[in-house]
Amino acid sequence: MHDIDRLNTLIKEAECILVLTGAGISKESGIPTFRGKDGWYKQHSPEELATFSAFHKNPRLVWEWYNLRRKIILSAKPNIAHFKIAEIEKHKACFLLVTQNVDSLHKKAGSKKIIELHGNIFRTKCIKCGRVYEEDYRIFNEEELPPRCPNCNGLLRPDVVWFGESLNEKDLNVAISFAKKADLALVIGTSGIVYPAAMLPQITKLNGGKVIEINPSFTPISRISDITIRESALIMGKLVF
Repeated sequence: MHDIDRLNTLIKEAECILVLTGAGISKESGIPTFRGKDGWYKQHSPEELATFSAFHKNPRLVWEWYNLRRKIILSAKPNIAHFKIAEIEKHKACFLLVTQNVDSLHKKAGSKKIIELHGNIFRTKCIKCGRVYEEDYRIFNEEELPPRCPNCNGLLRPDVVWFGESLNEKDLNVAISFAKKADLALVIGTSGIVYPAAMLPQITKLNGGKVIEINPSFTPISRISDITIRESALIMGKLVF
């Protein structure tokens, strides 16, 4: 049996499915990855752009970069893998999608039961009063950078998890609890080196579930996978429910 056929069978048989996605799935929609040969950090170092200290030092520079990222992401559309994941959710009462991506493409594809573990690039948060502004798809004009909070005039920042920051504790606990009960973890397009996201399939494995990886490259997740499909996320298009 071909691996994609085995995956299709396992999805049909599973009662509780955890899906974990990384930058590889969005790459197929034209969004650069962070660590690939054409990744974001080939042009800029994390210390320059993706830390709070960098933002404190030069908020305009950080926002110029996030403005560029927003423009690229807004021109992208969900691909077949995003839509297939949303379709799996419709067939399974016990389902959770955990994504490391901040681009909203899963939501645009129809996913509802989703945890954006690393935040959302179209959400902003005030560093002064803490108010969060949901799904703001604006591209800020140069004279508006850095944008300010309408409530208190404090600086707004992208509501994403920067290096050195903790994940949302509630979201992480929900993801961990779900990973413990899932009988199938489907891992798509993630490097498997960013924690704590990378521990989720390990938790499923330790609790008796199966782990399926879709990734053209070897990752640490490959070592624990029951099936590894060395293809891009677009192979999901061959699934039939």
